[in-house]
Amino acid sequence: MILGMSLATFVLVHVIISLIGIVAGLVVMCGMLGSKRMPGQTATFLVFTILTSASGFLIPPLLSEKLLPSHMIGILSLVLLAIACLALYGMKLAGAWRWIYALTALLSLYLNVFVLVIQSFLKVPVLHALAPSVPPAEPPFAVVQGIVLVFFVVVTIGVLRRYRPVPA
Repeated sequence: MILGMSLATFVLVHVIISLIGIVAGLVVMCGMLGSKRMPGQTATFLVFTILTSASGFLIPPLLSEKLLPSHMIGILSLVLLAIACLALYGMKLAGAWRWIYALTALLSLYLNVFVLVIQSFLKVPVLHALAPSVPPAEPPFAVVQGIVLVFFVVVTIGVLRRYRPVPA
């Protein structure tokens, strides 16, 4: 039992939270490309991505039992999200905090999508057949992760070009 739920139920809730965070993050990313402020969607993205990263530590094996790559990604994501929240809500995107927010928010979204791809290759039978090792290491997995990485690099560069500090 985790937080009063069976492990299966907790994992399902964690996956739903993750998907909400990813969808909200993609919407926010599109808004950033168009230099549009989306305070509601941004808050949804940040809260659900924080919940995703934090709840991942409760899924066995626990962090106290063994440090796994998923734990390291979760820790990195939480640090990035803390910086993004500070930049957005504490520093109000003033000066360099504007691009710091954009970069940390998009990096945390990328990490969430990176994990989604890994989990998809582990759990979706059609994808698992293409890359059956655990963790996945076959060419189809590498190609998908490469496409995701290139997509995020290109979009992040585009956002950073548009998300420059506003002159005082």
